[in-house]
Amino acid sequence: MPKEELVIVDHIENQAWELLEAAIIYYQGRPVGTIAANDQSQSALNYDHCFIRDFASSALLFLIKGRYDIVRNFLTETLKLQPKAQLLDAYTPSRGLIPASFKVVLNDNKEYLEADFGEHAIARVTPVDSCLWWIIILHAYVKATKDLKFALQPEFQQGIALIMELCLATRFDMSPTLLVPDGACMIHRRLGIYGYPLEIQALFYTALRAARQLLICAGDEEIVIGIDKRLPLLQNHIRHHYWIDIQRLNLIYRYKGEEYGETAINQFNIYPDSIPYADLAVWLPKYGGYLAGNVGPSQLDTRFFSLGNLMAIISSLASEQQSQAIMNLIEAQWEDLVGTMPMKICFPALEKEEYRIFTGCDPKNIPWSYHNAGNWPVLLWFLTAAAQKTGRINIAKNALELAQSRLYEDQWPEYYDGARGMLIGRAARRYQTWTITGYLLAKELIRNPHYLELCSFAEFDGENASQACDL
Repeated sequence: MPKEELVIVDHIENQAWELLEAAIIYYQGRPVGTIAANDQSQSALNYDHCFIRDFASSALLFLIKGRYDIVRNFLTETLKLQPKAQLLDAYTPSRGLIPASFKVVLNDNKEYLEADFGEHAIARVTPVDSCLWWIIILHAYVKATKDLKFALQPEFQQGIALIMELCLATRFDMSPTLLVPDGACMIHRRLGIYGYPLEIQALFYTALRAARQLLICAGDEEIVIGIDKRLPLLQNHIRHHYWIDIQRLNLIYRYKGEEYGETAINQFNIYPDSIPYADLAVWLPKYGGYLAGNVGPSQLDTRFFSLGNLMAIISSLASEQQSQAIMNLIEAQWEDLVGTMPMKICFPALEKEEYRIFTGCDPKNIPWSYHNAGNWPVLLWFLTAAAQKTGRINIAKNALELAQSRLYEDQWPEYYDGARGMLIGRAARRYQTWTITGYLLAKELIRNPHYLELCSFAEFDGENASQACDL
């Protein structure tokens, strides 16, 4: 790279670090998180909150830089916000939930943290992913600091156990996957993902892996047994029932419906005519494939959801062969999935009648915008981590080269619109913290592949599942 270009890249990176520093929230004189966005041109709404899912990339960066206090304070304070009492009524957060976000509030010259469990969110959706991200961040903290004693504190062991109780609770469902409502994850608006969306299953699997290593002294053997039983079942279920490639497409194409009993091949009663074969047969490369967006009764959502697929690679929920096939697909369909700004949250967009039915005519989720196939720069770090895990680092380098100068010039927007991500999101905030951290974390992962160990897992080995973090 020419010297002049290096100077520009250094300037972009330096500004990103300065913006991250300015986004840090302080509580009682201690750093406890980062705000969602620092766009002075628009009203704050809840963008002055620290969102648990947003903070994950900030946490990894702080751990890489040895700034352990911010992550430690974040984990400690958010744990205090977790309800420990039994459910009082239908409008009370369930015991064990981690809030979607929190903010520092000043009242009578005293600071306190105000938690939002979804009561103030649009559509009042209770987050499912916050609990899962909290455990993943705690696991990364222990990996980085080698301070297992921090996670062994009784309140942390109880906090992990309560989250696991929520996830492993007795239920009507007889599937190893986690049943959740629409809008309960990063895609927090109605988009037809009610049921068993891939993103939640990938985060659930990752959190189970992390909890199994951290949950040592909870004194509840049933939870540990429950995790050990669920992990292989969940992994096998996703790898088999969610996988789509040309071979799998040929099998589904010839499915018979209304099968009954244990010998049924079409176990979810997927109706072949509901699958867009003509489009998929052209779109899927010979050696490519991906995990479906959702699988349930008579449902196979064939949309490609980036976060779920990339997290499946990072956590080893996908097999090594499947992981390579996913990266093959991303490379082959670069214009569709990466475009001019990494990376599409899902593909393709819901359009016309599907858009009206699935989104309720949501004006923010118009086709190729926001969660309906918009481009989200935060996904850059997930793509980079998956590329490192699969030995396909050139994919990450190409994506980073596309993103960096444009993010700087556009003032670090939240998301981009358009089929190729050419337009700054119509309602996007500028100086979005996880846009900034997605870029910085991608840079750090490319510089030092060793950092991948903070957020990734090797192939699951049931015999070694009980081993604590490798300290």
